[in-house]
Amino acid sequence: MPAAELTFELLDGPAARAGVPGLLELQAEAAGLAGPDRFAGRLEVQARQPGFAVAVARSGGYLIGGAAGLPLRPSTSWWRDLTTPLPDDVTTEQPGRTFALTTLVVRPSWRRQRIGGALHDLLLASRAEERATAIVVPSATAAQAALHSWGWARIARIRGASAGDPAPDVLVRALPLRS
Repeated sequence: MPAAELTFELLDGPAARAGVPGLLELQAEAAGLAGPDRFAGRLEVQARQPGFAVAVARSGGYLIGGAAGLPLRPSTSWWRDLTTPLPDDVTTEQPGRTFALTTLVVRPSWRRQRIGGALHDLLLASRAEERATAIVVPSATAAQAALHSWGWARIARIRGASAGDPAPDVLVRALPLRS
């Protein structure tokens, strides 16, 4: 029996919002959780924002990976909890400046096949913003290594969500993507 063909699709607007439940289930599975995690509500709120987009990968219709994000608004709290202040020219947002990559997940059995990189590129390739940003915990070594190999650089850390949580790294990269 031949292997199912991999397909990739970029969704925005209502189609992206419709894809969030599947992405939440995928995220929970990849993290080894019984159900959508504490960030599920955050992703659902993000999906209602203008400019939200999702890139999905499927094998024979089966969701195997996804990447999601949205443009930062001028009133964003993205830069609020930095452990060390950055200059205003880095943290001041205006429309069209920064796209936040908020989710990038691939089912464990499908990893190390460049699916994450394809999702990353599909999501970011058509973005009109100047730069992209992401927040990644330092212990996510595979994600850290992949993002760095794709041109991302750490510029800061933010305080963990609660006492004792690790301080995640804030990464950025220039847009548009260039080969």
